[in-house]
Amino acid sequence: MLIIGCDYHASFRQIGFVDTDTGELQERRLEHPEEAEKFYRELAVQAKKARVGMEASGQARWFERLLGELNIELWIGDATEIARKRERKQKTDRQDAQHILRLMLKDDFPQIWVPSWENRDLRQLLRHRHRMVQARTRIMNQLQAVALNEGVRCKKRLWREKGREQLESFRLAPWASRRRHDLLELLDRLNPPIAAL
Repeated sequence: MLIIGCDYHASFRQIGFVDTDTGELQERRLEHPEEAEKFYRELAVQAKKARVGMEASGQARWFERLLGELNIELWIGDATEIARKRERKQKTDRQDAQHILRLMLKDDFPQIWVPSWENRDLRQLLRHRHRMVQARTRIMNQLQAVALNEGVRCKKRLWREKGREQLESFRLAPWASRRRHDLLELLDRLNPPIAAL
């Protein structure tokens, strides 16, 4: 089995790995995503069982997907705990990869739970809908302020047909009128996708 400690960066990956069968230790710097992909695909072709350990990172989704596709086990670790277990304060990318590898070999790697791809996708849906609802709420609050400035306080009734007609009937200055028109247009465009989500 190949145990790989990976110091992941968006532009490159520094890895230290050991073959548990032979005890051979190696290091590599994989400069481009293509180079990393080639390295891991070659492992899969050789049918070499591998386990990769890395710190939790928000920019590594493609890498996680690649390893999942190749059936390479991935351990994601708590970055704070990994840093806490470091003996020396001085650090380089090479030392980080070696440190992760050492933790994995000692069975001391602070692995964290990672949700499934389906769960992550569902979270994206929830985040997206939440942001759209927030945007709609800001627009509705601004239109509510337009109505209040014209002396009309009708709260939720403003969003019914009669309230909308009343809101559109206010005589406003040219730029205030343009603002009302644009806000109503945005509101009309946001409602269908929110309902669909």
